Amino acid sequence: MTNEPLRSTQRETLLQQLKGQPTASAMLQMQQAQMGQLGKENSGAAGTLAAPSGDQYLIFMLQEREFAVKADFVQGVERLSGLTPVPNVVSWVKGIMNLRGVIVSLVDLRAFLELDPLPYTARTRLLSLQYNEMVICFIVDSISEMLVVPSSAIINGSVRQSPIPTWAAPYAAGIALLSGNRAVVLLDVARLIFSDKMQHYEI
Repeated sequence: MTNEPLRSTQRETLLQQLKGQPTASAMLQMQQAQMGQLGKENSGAAGTLAAPSGDQYLIFMLQEREFAVKADFVQGVERLSGLTPVPNVVSWVKGIMNLRGVIVSLVDLRAFLELDPLPYTARTRLLSLQYNEMVICFIVDSISEMLVVPSSAIINGSVRQSPIPTWAAPYAAGIALLSGNRAVVLLDVARLIFSDKMQHYEI
C-alpha cells in the first residue's frame, strides 16, 4: 500500500492553512499544481503550455531570504502558541509543545543558525517537519506559499557559484532559480534534523 493519499490530505490541509480557502478550492489548486506531474495535455487555450514537472515545496522566510522544504516532510504550519519553556537547554531550544497529541521540541531556526534575533510578530509561524520518526517544530519569520519547483531550476548546493549564504550551506540541498529573479534555498530536512549540532548540543 502507498501513503500517497495521506500525503495528499496533508498537502490539502496545508494549503487551507496558508490561504484560508474552502476545501473545494484547495483541491483545485492542488490539481493545478500537479498538472506537470500528471502529464496532462494543454488546456486548449492559445499559447498555454503544460506546467513543468517537479516536487512540491513549502516556501518560508528567514533573514529576508526565501527558503523551502519538500512538502512531503511538512507536518503542519501553526501560529506561535502553546509553548512550554524547559530549563537547562541550549538557547535556541525555546521549549516543547503538544502537536496533535505528540510532545515535540521547539527550535528557533534563526538562533540555531546564529543569526541576529528578531522579535516574534503576527507573521511568525511554527513549521513542523518530520523525517522518519523524528518531528521538530521550527520557528520561522513567516510562511509564504506552496509551489512546484521544476527540477530544471535546481542548482546543486555543491556548485561554488550557487548563492547560498554560508550560514545555511551545511543544511542546504541546493538552490532553485525561479522567475522574477527569485533564488530559493532548498533545505535538506534530514541534514537539518539529524545534524550533529541538533542532536548533540551542549548547554
